[in-house]
Amino acid sequence: MDFRDVVHATQIQMLKQFGENVFQGRIIEVHIGTLPADQAFTFTDWTAEMKAKAAICITEDETLIGSLEVAKGRIQIMIDKGMDNESQVLQGLVDQANQRITDIRSGAKPALMPDANAKYSAQFVVDLDQINEPMIADPDVNNEDVSKRYTHDIIRELSYYQGEKVVDLGFVGSCMVHKGDLKIVSQMLKNLEAQEGKVEFQAPLVVAAPTYNIIDELKAEGDWDLLQKYSDFEFDDDAPKGAARTEYKNMMYLERPGCNLCMGNQEKAARGDTVMATSTRLFKGRVVEDSDRKKGESLLASTPVVVLSAVLGRVPTMDEYKSAVAGINLTKFAPAQRDLISV
Repeated sequence: MDFRDVVHATQIQMLKQFGENVFQGRIIEVHIGTLPADQAFTFTDWTAEMKAKAAICITEDETLIGSLEVAKGRIQIMIDKGMDNESQVLQGLVDQANQRITDIRSGAKPALMPDANAKYSAQFVVDLDQINEPMIADPDVNNEDVSKRYTHDIIRELSYYQGEKVVDLGFVGSCMVHKGDLKIVSQMLKNLEAQEGKVEFQAPLVVAAPTYNIIDELKAEGDWDLLQKYSDFEFDDDAPKGAARTEYKNMMYLERPGCNLCMGNQEKAARGDTVMATSTRLFKGRVVEDSDRKKGESLLASTPVVVLSAVLGRVPTMDEYKSAVAGINLTKFAPAQRDLISV
């Protein structure tokens, strides 16, 4: 399973247990402890879908230190490229991270933990054993009950679609993805080429890395070369597009880092398209608008489901999914090693 499936499982199991959205208007506190910052952000970012005010992932000391070290390295690259200003704001961030690491290791200021007597409006445990296949958040655009359309309450397992639902465009990007997602894209395409002899897209696939720094890391690790191999378009900052793309061919596009389709005021899918996206937004008109013949719909799924949907031009079956992700470590985290409370 991909970590996005953990996110979807949290949502569907919460609704099943409480019968209503207990997250709405509240702050969600996630007690996993071993999530690095990029995966933790995937979880906290999702809370916007649940109409929460905010979220925090409680993190063990060593996990927090590891995330700070990654952040320091990426900021230092920006400094080395001459991107700091006269006030040395970026260097100040590195200094703050170093001080935070020192405070954690000395015990002067450990990672933030809940108070031992903390009381919550609601609590529940996500049962990962219930996750048997990838899950998709469906806007259910044709639901007879208008109030049920374009909500994040309809979570469907992959097998629901029986490999038949047509997908017009795939999108891997937005703040719900991190470096690991781009590595999954390259590894999946390599898998598919080994299995089929070549990779042919039956629908366009738009891929937007989160940041330029991450692209630099992917280049150093060899993944960007693979992405270039399978793409027919790569952004060029020296020759930027004069207008947002509105028409696509059945190929992979490596677009400029940023929000892209998720923002709704940058790239857009063609009106009436069915889009499979890693975005957080399935609202009407955000990623795709309606046409005269068909409602536009943005289904939200994990990176591997999106990639395979674009290659096939439809939602994959479970057998197709398992074959495409064989040997790929989609996610990795462990339960907290101790009670996540202040002592």
